[in-house]
Amino acid sequence: MSSPDPTSTIDLSGRVAIVTGGTKGIGFVIAKTLLAAGAQVTVCGRTEPESLPAAGGRTAQFRALDVRDAESAKAMVQDVEQSHGRLDILVNNAGGSPDADSATVSTRFVDKIVALNMLAPFYLAQAANAVMQQQDSGGSIINIGSVSAHDPQPGTAAYSAAKAGLLMFSQALALEWAPKVRVNHITTGLIRTEAAAEVYGDDGGAAVASIIPMQRMAVPEDVAKACLFFSSDLASYLTGTDLAVHGGGEFPGRYLVTRGEEAR
Repeated sequence: MSSPDPTSTIDLSGRVAIVTGGTKGIGFVIAKTLLAAGAQVTVCGRTEPESLPAAGGRTAQFRALDVRDAESAKAMVQDVEQSHGRLDILVNNAGGSPDADSATVSTRFVDKIVALNMLAPFYLAQAANAVMQQQDSGGSIINIGSVSAHDPQPGTAAYSAAKAGLLMFSQALALEWAPKVRVNHITTGLIRTEAAAEVYGDDGGAAVASIIPMQRMAVPEDVAKACLFFSSDLASYLTGTDLAVHGGGEFPGRYLVTRGEEAR
């Protein structure tokens, strides 16, 4: 007999959510998970997708938005609030960066990466907070971060710095905006998505998974469940939290080297 889905006990009926970058990848699954729990969800991206997240008899609404534009971000949040009469959940999911050599990368590249991964979430959070503070029930803001904020890799200087800033933003805003608005952060590890498949090698990611204590990479659903938890009343006392969704992180390099020698 299969085990019941624990997420099915979480009811977000009547709540309104925004998921940035919710038209594909991890954001798409986050939006679909919130919809399945009963929320009304708006997703945003720079271009309209071929399909939108749908679940529980509801389909997400789409708003075209470059999240790096502060005024447009504020207008989008206000539009959602006016359309639905409230805003309960904001998931700042949009982000990312290609690897770049810090010795030669352009300052324009760095500006864009910092704007996307740190400043844009702040613009949206500020606008969402203005709405949520006026509601008796307040609201929940969830920022999707990365292990790069804690453990940077070569080629990720701008991205790692931006994600570290996002973590500090989250914890500082939690102090300022409580008790009405909860602000939490999710540190994501290696995540298997279609877009990232080529990064993990020809073996389907098996070698990469072997360095993770849980022996697998995360899937988007792992992050989506954490967002569902933070969005619900189960997390009503949690703010300023950094939740690590990374399968235990990665084994230290010295351990992997030693293990490799023993295997020989």
